[in-house]
Amino acid sequence: MTPTAATPSDDRLIVALDMADALQGLAMAERLGDAVSFYKIGLGMLTGGGLALANELADEHGKRIFLDMKLFDIGATVEAAVRGLSRFGHDFLTVHGDPHVVRAAAEGKGGTDMKILAVTILTSLDRDDLDASCMKAGSLTDLVQERAGVALSNGADGVIASPQEAALIRALPEARGKLIVTPGVRPAGADLGDQKRVTTPAEAISNGADHVVVGRPIWKSDDPRAAAQAISAEFRTG
Repeated sequence: MTPTAATPSDDRLIVALDMADALQGLAMAERLGDAVSFYKIGLGMLTGGGLALANELADEHGKRIFLDMKLFDIGATVEAAVRGLSRFGHDFLTVHGDPHVVRAAAEGKGGTDMKILAVTILTSLDRDDLDASCMKAGSLTDLVQERAGVALSNGADGVIASPQEAALIRALPEARGKLIVTPGVRPAGADLGDQKRVTTPAEAISNGADHVVVGRPIWKSDDPRAAAQAISAEFRTG
């Protein structure tokens, strides 16, 4: 599973292993082989061995790891959770973008290299969903931009945001030198699933994203390895 010079992987692509358990996730990673160097392990797999899978992929196969935990709690709890997770040496960890959460996460990671990524507004939500949750009025793009600026100014290393909003966030003064990671990315012709604010992978990178997260269009494909390679090729030619 180690990348080779003949078939280099592109770590701008992060494959979401949103599967039931670690055994399924490991089997998919083995199918993908050296076509993928960066994986997202989410909250849904946590009770199915997700953290153990993250550690195995990193320690035994040299993969980069994005822990998508979307932590939210009082500051002391977030700080303690981040401190515990940071000892594994993984690359990215998500928290909600509320200022007290971001500040606590930044404190918890200490001097480690793990990047704290703040969630702005989930890419599965639209304005109707925000209204149902009693969120303040305003356009969704304005709220995402505002939340991103607040999170970055409170210590986040980057943000999670829809690829449709990546260019707006990249233009913020607070975003200089920071990461933008975009879920809600679908190759042309792919099923949108539960995502509502989407673009193609190449469009997301063009809009200012550093990494894109793709799950089902890869691991539900008849040939997941070829699907991942096609996305990497799209980065280079898009």
